[in-house]
Amino acid sequence: MSLRIGFGIDFHQLVEGRKLWIGGIEIPHHKGSLGHSDADVLLHAICDAMLGALALGDIGVHFPPNDDRFKDIDSKILLKESFEMIRQKGYRIVNVDSSLCLEAPKIKKYAPEMQAVIAEILMLEITDVSIKATTTEKMGFVGREEGLVAYATVLLEKN
Repeated sequence: MSLRIGFGIDFHQLVEGRKLWIGGIEIPHHKGSLGHSDADVLLHAICDAMLGALALGDIGVHFPPNDDRFKDIDSKILLKESFEMIRQKGYRIVNVDSSLCLEAPKIKKYAPEMQAVIAEILMLEITDVSIKATTTEKMGFVGREEGLVAYATVLLEKN
């Protein structure tokens, strides 16, 4: 059995006038993530974890922010394409463990829907996708609600 583990991290600014996409769903909030794509910080961290596990670089390599094809793209598409790269290398995902770091909004009630979206794309059971959240207790750029962070770890297994 060949196992590979990958770690991903992503940061985005929070700004007025943008939608807030986290985990493949739109979350009502007065601020949204700023980025070239829809700026879904959680899906980007998961993509980086998958790609990193097989030393395939990161999403910036495969989906560059200066490429207009990816302007405002739905990050679920990036997740699907990253997953396909993993599958082409002969691997499957065993599980995803992730953490979100943001002051607001509280995302606990949205986590099951996020898990369902991610599990469907990655061909997993919902119980194979963990989404946790925390705050920074009002410290730093996250505490000031200027941005948010996501961390993800993915375990891959050779088919």
